[in-house]
Amino acid sequence: MTATTDRAPSGRRTAVAFGKGAAVAAVLLFTLFPAYFMLSSALSRRSGSGTDALFPADPTLDHFMGVFTRGGFLTYLGNSLFVALLTVVGSSLLALFAAVAVARFRFRLRTTVLVMVLVIQMVPLEALVISLFLLARDLNMLNSLWGLALVYVALSLPFAIWMLRGFVAAVPAEVEEAAYIDGASWGRMFWSVLFPLVAPGLVATSIFSFITAWNEFILALTFMNDGEKYTVAVGLRQFFGQNTTDWGAVMAASTIITLPVMAFFLFVQRGLVSGLVSGAVKG
Repeated sequence: MTATTDRAPSGRRTAVAFGKGAAVAAVLLFTLFPAYFMLSSALSRRSGSGTDALFPADPTLDHFMGVFTRGGFLTYLGNSLFVALLTVVGSSLLALFAAVAVARFRFRLRTTVLVMVLVIQMVPLEALVISLFLLARDLNMLNSLWGLALVYVALSLPFAIWMLRGFVAAVPAEVEEAAYIDGASWGRMFWSVLFPLVAPGLVATSIFSFITAWNEFILALTFMNDGEKYTVAVGLRQFFGQNTTDWGAVMAASTIITLPVMAFFLFVQRGLVSGLVSGAVKG
């Protein structure tokens, strides 16, 4: 009787473990299959329709070579990288200082500022295109990568401020007070104590800002008239013709576009781990 009772919980644990494993496998398959299909289509010589490349047919790198040798795609990659990095640096610094202000200082209309940040985040981008275009035109920012990056910074700030505010508020005020007692100035306390502790949140917001600037299409198309200033999202249009589409080139270009995002994530992931360790030591 005891052996049967022991086997029953063991069987249930095995079933639960199997169920969890199957669920994880299903989620991974659902998540990774589009990326696999994209890469398979890019490597397939017969990807004319984009629907026959579940497995690469007659694998080739011709589509990748064609992407780099036509249409100035390398220029588009450089433009996107420039704009995305400017967006990350600008939005991260401004959001960090703003988050410290709303989390640590008490001032009039503080709650109103936070509510307005949320309201601005809820406004759809399509509703802002005309007003942003007119503003950029009046400020002579059209056809400028710097101007486009400035707009992306403004779009990324509401989310970044709101997220970083939670990280700053989670840091006990006693940690800052201890630094002051040890003789640290505000700047020293900020960079040596507070900054490492909120580094995970800064990494999360930087990933969001980078993806926002890298994938954005509407503003990049609206603001840029010079083909030399196009970003990759706009430059991808060249592979779509009026009556036909080069699916092999589209899939190859899409694969290339995803690589900088993956590289940026891996880079900041190391920073995330070092920030957690440093923050624990400083705290």
